[in-house]
Amino acid sequence: MNPLISNAYAQGGGGAPNGYSTQIIILVVFVAVFYFLVIRPQQRRVKDQQSMISRLASGDEVVTTGGILGRITEVGDSFITLEIADGVRVKVQKTQVTQLMPKGTLKSA
Repeated sequence: MNPLISNAYAQGGGGAPNGYSTQIIILVVFVAVFYFLVIRPQQRRVKDQQSMISRLASGDEVVTTGGILGRITEVGDSFITLEIADGVRVKVQKTQVTQLMPKGTLKSA
């Protein structure tokens, strides 16, 4: 060994000491983005749907999930009666109503 040249030794691990805190921050950011892009809009849609269902009244024209267009003749606690043609009435669950249509939609259909 040459006394003028010192030995070169590998240094200890050069990893970031805050590796776990970085992962936690990334996870928190991911959860926040997921909440604002997916969960919150879905909650808003559910709230709007429930609001629309609670406001249903006789004479309203609606569309069901099955695509049936009709005029409400009776409103119960969990069921409504739809008149889908002259003299043809169908009982449907309130939750199956997907859209409230403007008045006069049945005349043009």
